Amino acid sequence: MGRYVVRRLLQMIPVFVGATLLIFLMVNVMGDPIAGLCGERQCDPSTAAQLEKEFGLDKPVWQQYLTYMGNVFTGDFGTAFNGQEVTELMATAFPVTIRLTIVAILFEIVIGITLGVITGLRRGRPVDTSVLMFTLVVISVPTFVTGLLLQLLLGVEWGWIKPSVSAEATFGELIVPGLVLASVSLAYVTRLTRTSIAENKRSDYVRTAVAKGLPRRRVITRHLLRNSLIPVVTFIGTDIGALMGGAIVTERIFNIHGVGYQLYQGILRQNTQTVVGFVTVLVLVFLVANLIVDLLYAVLDPRIRYA
Repeated sequence: MGRYVVRRLLQMIPVFVGATLLIFLMVNVMGDPIAGLCGERQCDPSTAAQLEKEFGLDKPVWQQYLTYMGNVFTGDFGTAFNGQEVTELMATAFPVTIRLTIVAILFEIVIGITLGVITGLRRGRPVDTSVLMFTLVVISVPTFVTGLLLQLLLGVEWGWIKPSVSAEATFGELIVPGLVLASVSLAYVTRLTRTSIAENKRSDYVRTAVAKGLPRRRVITRHLLRNSLIPVVTFIGTDIGALMGGAIVTERIFNIHGVGYQLYQGILRQNTQTVVGFVTVLVLVFLVANLIVDLLYAVLDPRIRYA
């Protein structure tokens, strides 16, 4: 196990470098950061040259990237064009989005897996058909429609929640935004769990466990569920980074100042340092989440061993 973890960590290095290089090139080469500083008016040549020198944009792209990566390993993600350190923005944005992601993941695990197990064990029955139709509707409706609808009904019409989240963004305030963020993924988790349960229910090891006279609950939890959760865990693990990076719409609807909000502001103002810094951290989140998922395989299925 130890050698496998070390090998995976070494494999993450070129992936991290390649991903950050691609992001850096896309943001710095395909856009004009200086134009974002001057607003609608075009910068005069002297001002543009001064700004490029101040932010190091007058150097070759490869040199800018090496300088940036060198600073990243020391914990310096650069300075935004408004003079604020990117790490300061991260310190306020990431805790909010992490709480939002935790709420969303809990919805996926508790509701998604529960519905998937119920429908998988009762495949073809009315409850199975109803849940399949409901998840299909959830997948078909865009997230911004679901978010606006819940905000209108629960916040404006019925007054059950606040239409927007406060600056503290407590777990209680993030329940509805977390449900909106997790809605599509929750539907996929339900359908994926259902399919996996229905397939493994006909497997030989399940039939053997039933023939031995084991209690139904033990057959489901110890034998059927553990093996069926492997593809579900894979999906949820990769979905963690997607939820953190894809929360732009949800955070805009509920006025949550998290990672999505900062990315939106950075893109809108062409603030390259902010965008590259936040996306760099999200790349690390993806890599670590995938490593944890791989390690969980051995926990769910004892037959899997890492050398």
